[in-house]
Amino acid sequence: MRILSFIHDGRPSWGALENDERVIDLGFIAPTLREALALGGIAGIRSRLAEADRSRALRFDQVRLLPVVPDPQKIVCIGLNYEAHRLEAKRAETLHPTLFPRWPTSQTAHGADIPLPPESTQLDFEGEIALVIGQGGRRIAKEDAWSHIAGYAPYNDASIRDWQYHTTQWGAGKNFDGTGAFGPWMVTRDEVEDGQRLELVTRLNGEEVQRGNTDQLIFSIPVLIHYISTVMTLTPGDVIVTGTPAGVGVKREPQLFMKHGDRIEVEVIGIGRLENRVCREEGPR
Repeated sequence: MRILSFIHDGRPSWGALENDERVIDLGFIAPTLREALALGGIAGIRSRLAEADRSRALRFDQVRLLPVVPDPQKIVCIGLNYEAHRLEAKRAETLHPTLFPRWPTSQTAHGADIPLPPESTQLDFEGEIALVIGQGGRRIAKEDAWSHIAGYAPYNDASIRDWQYHTTQWGAGKNFDGTGAFGPWMVTRDEVEDGQRLELVTRLNGEEVQRGNTDQLIFSIPVLIHYISTVMTLTPGDVIVTGTPAGVGVKREPQLFMKHGDRIEVEVIGIGRLENRVCREEGPR
């Protein structure tokens, strides 16, 4: 099942995409996907799918997409989680995952513009695989971690590099409004075998710039869920962004940053393809 969040006629909702063309509005279950996951997870959504009024289904091109989860309580990103990326960044090995937050205002949707802010010319791409928590918990055991996942989606952790490196804390460069693209939809866990290798490709203007897969993660998905949930209670709708492979623009010679008019794609094979344009943001006059 592919689940997305959207706006139609000015009203936000969420639903299931069927046959690549019909959006079944499931807002009658709960106003948002996050709230629906809190009510009964994916199993609860599936159990009520038959109640949807398919005569009122929308065409995919009738809706404007939102980030898969527009209002997560938490977005936890993982830094330096591919060995080749750690090496290109010249960072030391670590025994523990590197965590940093994104805020919901930093997210944007498939098809929306990623703003290039007037304060910087160093807008970089970071293709990643995101997972959405379906069942919350604290101190989740690694062997139980898969059962806490609702689904998977592409994510672009686009970063304003000079602001990221203002200090040793990365928060500023990771939280400019609208820079974290998330979508177009989430594929539910029951359609992805637990531990299945997921392949990730990032393309800039049609040219491949990154490729990796989940077998290459330094810290696996169960390890991430266990570690993060030891620190904080995970709740339905929380998003974990699992890290980016090598090839980021800031570590290339010469450096490669996104510019106005560029097209950036993040594809997770078998899950979906996230596409955005870069658009120069006008600053204060």
